[in-house]
Amino acid sequence: MMFLSIETIVGLLFGFGLFFYAIFSSTDNYIIFLSVSSFIMVMGGTLAATMISYQGRYVINTLKTLLSILTPAYVNRKTLIEEAQKIIEWDALINKEGLVAFEKEIYANDKLDPFLKYGADLLTTGYKGDELSEMLTIAVDSFFERDMVQSKILQNMASIAPAFGMIGTLVGLIIMLDTMGADITKIGPGMALAILTTLYGVMMAQLLFKPAAEKYQQRQEIFRFRNNLIAEGFIMISAGANPLKIQDKMNSYLDPSIHFNVVNKDSVSDVSSESEE
Repeated sequence: MMFLSIETIVGLLFGFGLFFYAIFSSTDNYIIFLSVSSFIMVMGGTLAATMISYQGRYVINTLKTLLSILTPAYVNRKTLIEEAQKIIEWDALINKEGLVAFEKEIYANDKLDPFLKYGADLLTTGYKGDELSEMLTIAVDSFFERDMVQSKILQNMASIAPAFGMIGTLVGLIIMLDTMGADITKIGPGMALAILTTLYGVMMAQLLFKPAAEKYQQRQEIFRFRNNLIAEGFIMISAGANPLKIQDKMNSYLDPSIHFNVVNKDSVSDVSSESEE
């Protein structure tokens, strides 16, 4: 079952609702705000310019991104806690049964996302210390930069849409002046129709492309934070840190209101004492 992002739906309904309310409360001639040719001019022109500027597969992914903002973010406060706790469980598994058992669990889990899978692969391969830290840092930055392409394309579409709205307006004015002749009474209706494409362009930019770009960028920044959290966990596991230290490190990344406590300090102290004996 696919859930929807309530705040995004409310924002879209509120934004477009204000627009329709302004129309319905000001005029009875609603039909003048509907123009298929104006819509095609703005959307078609925006997509054409975007396809010229970027590789096709990135544009297709960007159009999918427009739909993805309607669903809740993958990373949230709950998932951050769950994944931080998962790091501690993996550390305990490695300490108890070794890397072989950890590797079996990782490959048996088909739901791991690419970054978790990559970090686990590095850990089982035997990378440690600065070398592991460097590779995970590169991976975090690479994941972020790669995913930010869609946000940049949406920002570009937000700047292109009003421009094609203006182009449509100029085209409409030229047609109006050519067909008007000596009848100046046609100026009003003709001008209204010509300006409609500019209205479409501005609305698509400010209520669709630009907000979608900002939301997608925010989600990717949160995802980068999550990846940094996971990377730190893998680095500490490779260094042989005990579960309590990993827990404290994980909590240092999180908001104090969602700090978790799954490792008992006394039990860790007892284990340390036994190992010293």
